[in-house]
Order: sequence, then C-alpha cells, then structure tokens
Amino acid sequence: MAIEEKFINNPIEKYKVMKFLENELDRAGVASIEIQRTPIVTRIAIEVLNPGRVIGKKGKTINMLTETLKKKFKLDNPQISVVEVKNPTLEPSLVAKKATKYIEMGKKVRAVLHFLLKDIMRNGALGAEIVAAGKIGAKGARSKSLRVADGYIPKAGEPARLVREAHVSANTKSGIIGVLVRIAPPGTVFPDKPENAVVESRIREDERYVKTERREYRGRREGGGGYNRNRRYPPRREYGSGGGAPKNAKPEAPKPAEKPKEAAKPSEKAPEKEKPKEAK
Repeated sequence: MAIEEKFINNPIEKYKVMKFLENELDRAGVASIEIQRTPIVTRIAIEVLNPGRVIGKKGKTINMLTETLKKKFKLDNPQISVVEVKNPTLEPSLVAKKATKYIEMGKKVRAVLHFLLKDIMRNGALGAEIVAAGKIGAKGARSKSLRVADGYIPKAGEPARLVREAHVSANTKSGIIGVLVRIAPPGTVFPDKPENAVVESRIREDERYVKTERREYRGRREGGGGYNRNRRYPPRREYGSGGGAPKNAKPEAPKPAEKPKEAAKPSEKAPEKEKPKEAK
C-alpha cells in the first residue's frame, strides 16, 4: 500500500508547491512552473516576466524561497532556475491574468476578449480561443458564456495536447467570471497538418487600432468624427450645417500677393522739413 500512497501523494505535493510559488511570486508575473524530482536534487524551473523580483538583491529572495521549500514541504536539495518570458502575449496564463484584471476594472467583457485575441494572432499564433463564463453583466444577471476564437485549434485526440491552456477566475461585484485561454504557439507541427501549412485567419496583418486626433469645440474635447459625448454641440463644418459645399457656390478668386515693404537703409537719411519763416 506504500507504493500506491506515494503515487497519490506526489501530484498533491507538486500542486501545493506550485500554488505556493504562484502566490509568493505573483508580482513577478509567473507564466509556468515545472517541477522535476531526481534521486539527488529537485529541479524547479520558473518562467516569469521579471526575473529580478524572483532573484532579489544579491540572491536574497531566491535563497529565502529555497529555505522555505526545504522546511515547509521537505524537498530534498531544491534548485530554482529562473527563465525570462520572451513573448508574454503567447503565454496563456499571462493572457488570462490580463483579461481578469481588465474585467475586474469594469471593462466590457466582449471588447476585452476581442482585443486580446487580435493581440495573440498578430504575434504569430496558429490559433487561439478565449472563453469567459459566469455572471457577465449587472448584479443579478443570469450566467452565460462568451467565446471568441480564430485560426486552428484542435479539441480532441493527440493534437489537442500540443495546445497550451490556462484558466483564471476574476472576482467581480456580480460574481465570479472564469476565463479560459487556449493558444497554439507558432512553430507547432500538428499530425493532420503539413509542416509549412498556412492557417487562415479572419484578422488581417495590417489591421491596427488607429487613434484619432482630439479636437475642441466650445471648450469640450471630441474624438475624430461624430458628435461629442454630451450630444449638445455638433462638430463645426466648413459650409454651415450642410454636408458639404452648396451647389451654386463659386470658387473665390485668389487674392494678389502683397509686396513686402522695403526697409529704409541706415545710410539714407529722411529729408528734413523746412522751418516756417519768422515774420519781421
């Protein structure tokens, strides 16, 4: 019975260690944690956005973590290796955390999902899927789910193991909203697809968010085109309130250019006025 207990307890211990490290290194932006046990050492590989927060000044933070893992979880000779994440937009856990942060701030869920999906596909992913489920809406609303997807995402069989996924929950006033992110990273070779296959995407490569210049009307700011926010003052136009120039409008003749006035030379003196003669 001892062997069976060992197989049961090992995954539970790994899960506890991973949760402990995620909570301790939350500010560093943990992407993934891998634990590998050998007869001599226990290797822990952590992928983070900011490795400096994990290492600390002169290795102080990482030494404290190793001591805690020895005492609290009784790991044999733990060795922590820190790796920096190259592209955070292709890491499902970081994308899910970003989505939950925006949702907790009060952003619209549908707009957040579409924004993150476009960001993932622009960075070269073969496919992506984001699902948000829970009480999306005001307080007292029924639970529902929103799903956005693009590219190629296998759902079953051996190809599904090549897709990376993560699930994070957002705590809002109306309730908990779960966000599931699944990403097929670039360079993945699927058995049912040729090596250099082109995956069709609905998002064009040249599609970008264009910021319009803000203009001011009567002391109020307005974005490019349309009415301003309070809907009181329409934007000014060149020809009154109409949509364009009147039909019978004649083009104005160009005004002649004025000649620049020549400045008086310093050598030339202005003629002196004659003084009136005194009466004798």
